[in-house]
Amino acid sequence: MTDDGQEVLDLLVIGGGINGAGIARDAAGRGLRVMLVERHDLAQATSSNSSKLIHGGLRYLEHREFRLVREALAEREVLLRAAPHIIWPLRFVLPHRPQMRPRWLIRAGLFLYDHLAARATLPGAEAFATAGHPCAAPLSSAITHAFAYSDAWVEDSRLVLLNARDAALRGATVLTRTGFIEATRHAGHWTVRLQDRQVTARALVNPAGPWVAQALAATHSRPSGAVRLVRGSHIVVPRLYDGSHAYILQNDDRRVVFVIPYEGRFSLIGTTDVPHEGNPGEAVCTDAEAAYLCAAVSRQFSRPVAVADIVWRYSGVRPLFDDGTADPSAVTRDYVLKLDREGAPLLTIYGGKITTFRRLAEEAVGLVGGALGRAGTPWTAAAILPGGDLGMGLAAFEAEMGRRYPWLEGLPRLVRTHGAALPALLGEARGQADLGEHFGGGLTEREIEWMIAHEWARSAEDILWRRSKLGLHLTPVQQERVRRRMGSVPFTER
Repeated sequence: MTDDGQEVLDLLVIGGGINGAGIARDAAGRGLRVMLVERHDLAQATSSNSSKLIHGGLRYLEHREFRLVREALAEREVLLRAAPHIIWPLRFVLPHRPQMRPRWLIRAGLFLYDHLAARATLPGAEAFATAGHPCAAPLSSAITHAFAYSDAWVEDSRLVLLNARDAALRGATVLTRTGFIEATRHAGHWTVRLQDRQVTARALVNPAGPWVAQALAATHSRPSGAVRLVRGSHIVVPRLYDGSHAYILQNDDRRVVFVIPYEGRFSLIGTTDVPHEGNPGEAVCTDAEAAYLCAAVSRQFSRPVAVADIVWRYSGVRPLFDDGTADPSAVTRDYVLKLDREGAPLLTIYGGKITTFRRLAEEAVGLVGGALGRAGTPWTAAAILPGGDLGMGLAAFEAEMGRRYPWLEGLPRLVRTHGAALPALLGEARGQADLGEHFGGGLTEREIEWMIAHEWARSAEDILWRRSKLGLHLTPVQQERVRRRMGSVPFTER
């Protein structure tokens, strides 16, 4: 307690992206008094605008980032177990272009990729001739050989949400729409001015992503590293091929471009690596980036992709640690933690990727907790995220939900959105009419109420583009109905 009776937090976490939510969850689970503050919505920026992959990073092997790849591959298995309703296996096809990399080199890289870490659930890599192979159907006839390997897909913004929800269930306070204004350092604590209140915390953690430098400046502390902002843009087009597999295409500039099945009716294409200047919150996929992605696919698919085909585009800014590398594609995707103990502790997070967020959080809480004399015991490696305890597996769980709620519209989406929490959401409902107004795409008043009460939803965009991707499926009229419904949602603190 302070002299005026105010409770002292152990940890204030600045930023509601994947790293901030993961750190808040880990720290709350170790018994620390935690507050997470986010000035907008959870996962509003980079963490909802990724390529949505849980992967080791095959191309990082060329940059000899073996430790990062090994750690990411191990985390892939951890996350597949932790949230099987929002993370699932994805098979990638890699067409061979002899002018890019020889076949022996790709084969060797895939062998290393398969064996750098234990692979408990995913099939290994293989090589195949494209003639007559179903996975080669959309490819140019000039491509005669290809490879296939395994990684995983994630609903990125819901991964952030589930970490924040688990943090709250374990006692953390999560405040959205609450800006971090300034912090004053003392010998044993920080006095922190937020948008609508003042709090006291024994330590600060700054995982503010692209805004890490601005948050650090607001603490009046000396920078201990530099951040490199790199924009990654994506486009969504009508589905380009049948099948549940994805493609990883070697582009002429030696980068790779992914083509991924998306939301049933679409294909997701990304990403670019472009230095970003200006406000990260205003990042957009430029016409030049969109044309680059279309051209990369058109070179290797039999049917060209045009900018006119794009139904949606988005862009996220990666806050990479500035290691001095000139090429944005070669800048390390590894994370760097800088602990400042000149007074009350301050931990600043640079870099990182969504796949390794849990390991980053575990290390971060160990560091700052140790500085407070309360490091605690790591626990998240074997823990299930909310909704992830499906017991029988995703397919069997969905079948069971179908038997229990045969009247339910949009069952597959609801299962993959809420997982084991779906029965709690539905409550005592015995028919579709019990779920209230239907807004389209299976979205009902009951689900909106759940998202407001348990998922910090405050606007239509929160629901249509972060809690779900229903914005791609609902008509403009249906979206407007959701906006009217969400127009006067009051703020509630959790």
